[in-house]
Amino acid sequence: MRTLAPLLLSVLLAAACGGAAVPPPARSPAAEAASSTAAVTAAASPPLAATPPAPAAVPSASPGAAATPSSAAPVGARIDHHDLRLDAGDVGGAALTAGGVAIAGGTTGTWTSSWYAPGFAFTRLVPSWAADTTGAAFIRVLLQARTASGDETAWYSFGVWAYDDASVPRSSSDGQHDRFGHVETDTYVAAVPLAAYRLRVQLFRPTASAATPLLRSIGAVASDPTSLTIVTPCSAGSCPLRGVGKDLAVPAYSQELHAGEFPQFDGGGEAWCSPTSTAMVLAYWRSGPSPADLWWVPSGDADRAVDSAARYTYDAAYGGTGNWPFNTAYAAHFGVRAFVTQLRSLGEAERFIAAGIPLVASVKVAPGALPGFPIPQGTDGHLLVIRGFTPEGDVIANDPAAPSDAAVRRVYPRAAFERAWIGGSNGTVYVIHPSTVSAPVQVRGATPNW
Repeated sequence: MRTLAPLLLSVLLAAACGGAAVPPPARSPAAEAASSTAAVTAAASPPLAATPPAPAAVPSASPGAAATPSSAAPVGARIDHHDLRLDAGDVGGAALTAGGVAIAGGTTGTWTSSWYAPGFAFTRLVPSWAADTTGAAFIRVLLQARTASGDETAWYSFGVWAYDDASVPRSSSDGQHDRFGHVETDTYVAAVPLAAYRLRVQLFRPTASAATPLLRSIGAVASDPTSLTIVTPCSAGSCPLRGVGKDLAVPAYSQELHAGEFPQFDGGGEAWCSPTSTAMVLAYWRSGPSPADLWWVPSGDADRAVDSAARYTYDAAYGGTGNWPFNTAYAAHFGVRAFVTQLRSLGEAERFIAAGIPLVASVKVAPGALPGFPIPQGTDGHLLVIRGFTPEGDVIANDPAAPSDAAVRRVYPRAAFERAWIGGSNGTVYVIHPSTVSAPVQVRGATPNW
């Protein structure tokens, strides 16, 4: 097994890629320092309490009112992805610069978005962000939501994030719950229907002279999972798009070639499906770490960019590399646009393939439910790359669970794949592409989900 001597991180092994979280490790001095710093700014971010704040009236049209899309009934499942405007947020100890939001002076700063209403009641939300951090600088991402009657939740934390891990291990923050809902690592799950939300980002650096973290973008996907349906081919908008038979040349990486590597980052093998998939898509765009960035990875390791993705997506609290927004934040570090969203069907995924954009998809596969799947016992959570579609509409995937790079490319039956994907993760995907490559046109009449 390989170790990385300069890092004092706990050795954690998870049972499966994307599976249940293991107990959190002992906190390092750096993590304790981060918590102490965060506590200093608690007044700017009220802690989660068992009893939520008193109800507040929904404001009328005003600078603080929730932005709302068209009130027309949406087509298909109710999913909304929205990039929040940095210039429309409130700042405290921070300033909007040409590159994003930075600390204006001192060691901390806060940016809070305006309220945003997707136009339907939602019960699930996943944030995504792009940020730059140097040295011991880091950010913390928080969510507050509101019901249609005006009740506001407390602030929920999605943890501490930094690109580097030498000073502040990136870590989610489970265990937060109240009568409105709870946080599951990277996902907020509501117990009651919600009407609007806002996000807050706290920025930290160790001294006023240290480099400031920079928030470049932030958004979220909100959805009503009850509106999603598992469709069969040629129904409910999932009929194969005519002429979309297309196979993108996404490099093939096997996670299994890394079994036993770097146990402090969950040990490779089946635990590294998410970073392996993220690394494949970055390589497709000729992006990702440079050879100089990989100095710490033994030169004899296969597909060394996979080790980098695993290290820099590792979530110390979750004990694994499958945190969805940590993966897209890692990809965004290299200058591409990267975010988590949900798609309604493979018909929407085909639009991305037609535009030349592969997708990282989250699936749940029962034993024998997906012909050709390389894990015969199935899995409760797995990520792979959708790289194309056959002329008949079946899914061409790069599945990192294959035993070798040569075996990674697979063709999965369309209906079985859609059941594993929509039924397994509500159609969750990572969208990663350069800003110079345009995303496909949205489905007419549907709420915008990319």
